[in-house]
Amino acid sequence: MDVPKPVGLVNMRELLRSNDAVLLSFAESLLRQAGIASVLADQHISVQEGSIGAFPRRLLVGVEDLGQARKVLTEAGFNSWLADNGDTPA
Repeated sequence: MDVPKPVGLVNMRELLRSNDAVLLSFAESLLRQAGIASVLADQHISVQEGSIGAFPRRLLVGVEDLGQARKVLTEAGFNSWLADNGDTPA
């Protein structure tokens, strides 16, 4: 019997973390163009803290897309913003 894949953020990994809304939007756009789904986490904490940028937002991708997503963003020059290894669950 096949076990269904978990739904939600269970199999997501952090791809990058930043306070820069433009950078995050651009990264999301690049991933979308590559056919890679992503989730921007911690958006609501930014509203709670008054949008002063004290808490970075995290861009998450599925475990199965992590390698390709890192490749797409590395080719676009995002190396310094990428999470170290993406092994930490979101």
